[in-house]
Amino acid sequence: MTKGKVDALLGIVFGDEGKGKVVDVFTPRYDVVARFAGGPNAGHTIIFEGKKFVLRSIPSGIFDEGKLNIIGNGCVIAPDLFAAEAHELEAAGYDLKSRLHISKRAHLILPTHRVLDRAYEAAKGKNKVGTTGKGIGPTYSEKASRTGLRVGDILDNFQEKYNALKARHMQILSDMHYTDFDITEEEKLWMEGVEYLRQFPLTDTEIEINRALEAGKNVLAEGAQGTMLDIDHGTYPFVSSSSTVCGGVCTGLGVAPNRIGEVFGIFKAYSTRVGAGPFPVELFDETGDLIREVGHEYGAVTGRNRRCGWLDLVALKYAIMLNGVTQLIMMKSDVLDGFDTIRVCTAYEKDGVQTTDMPYDTEGWKAVYEDLPGWKTDLTQMTSEQQFPLQLRDYISYIEKETATPITIVSVGPDRAQTIMR
Repeated sequence: MTKGKVDALLGIVFGDEGKGKVVDVFTPRYDVVARFAGGPNAGHTIIFEGKKFVLRSIPSGIFDEGKLNIIGNGCVIAPDLFAAEAHELEAAGYDLKSRLHISKRAHLILPTHRVLDRAYEAAKGKNKVGTTGKGIGPTYSEKASRTGLRVGDILDNFQEKYNALKARHMQILSDMHYTDFDITEEEKLWMEGVEYLRQFPLTDTEIEINRALEAGKNVLAEGAQGTMLDIDHGTYPFVSSSSTVCGGVCTGLGVAPNRIGEVFGIFKAYSTRVGAGPFPVELFDETGDLIREVGHEYGAVTGRNRRCGWLDLVALKYAIMLNGVTQLIMMKSDVLDGFDTIRVCTAYEKDGVQTTDMPYDTEGWKAVYEDLPGWKTDLTQMTSEQQFPLQLRDYISYIEKETATPITIVSVGPDRAQTIMR
């Protein structure tokens, strides 16, 4: 951590690594915590003092009263879902309006965006990408086509702007013959969410962040999803709709590249993926089922089963390269406590050819594994690195050597307290 810098905490494989927990642990070190990409399709779960919270749009630093939290311009916001999320936090005793600022440049997800999301996915037939149906893709599409609505639009002649965009969406849906839906109640809640949104400081957050940096304060940028779901560098088209890599911090918050400090890459001790798309390390056997059950690998927002497999060094090293990762954080190490042997994917193979570089298209590639001894020890009660069994230390050293990047934090359970600094 360096004063006057933006440190980035990024999911560096397929997301769902536990970013929320680590942001919560890191927050006391920082003055500002900011989300730079994604929307309510990204659930960040935080557990402490016997309480559990699932955040979707609100930054995970919101529980610290003295910190400013920001939803940046690179994010997309559904007012109704935001209001529901915020009301839960307020009911738990957290004063959001004094500690959360929202970029006027962030784009709004309309109810009809969600209908379009479902319609576009249905039209793909067997080529579905596994969208959450939250309207993320259509909203980012309209951002790119310069036809979307932004948070700042709710401050000026909003109803007219809303009606015009809704009419455009309804025409598209009619042309697709996708008409069996009713958004009456959803739209009512959405408009109530807009009114609630007006109660928050809606600001030019890029100016706020840069002034904080100039004053010597430090910022933690909280990522959403993971590198392999990045719109440019992920397993396209089975990706998210935003820039999930470190470069997205600059565009999603409005900060210059020379403001980036540490880049924390967060990954699991194994691999998971949600939705469709190639996944060379996926396990279709009892081992995959066991990892899923022990790791509670179900989507925080959707509840969908996560596809499970062994650690993928091809994807991990690719993500480290793209993001300029300076420190690695290994999560859910305890999930592998019961295995005699732990496998690591070191290369991909297809048609007799092996590669350690990420292919343009990973469809059809098979994982090549190296076997390592398991530790067969309960890690969940451990409080220091000195208590780690030799096999876990060897596993950590193996990953550090292969990636040429230090693992500085190891998580041994879901609670805030089960986070071991090395």
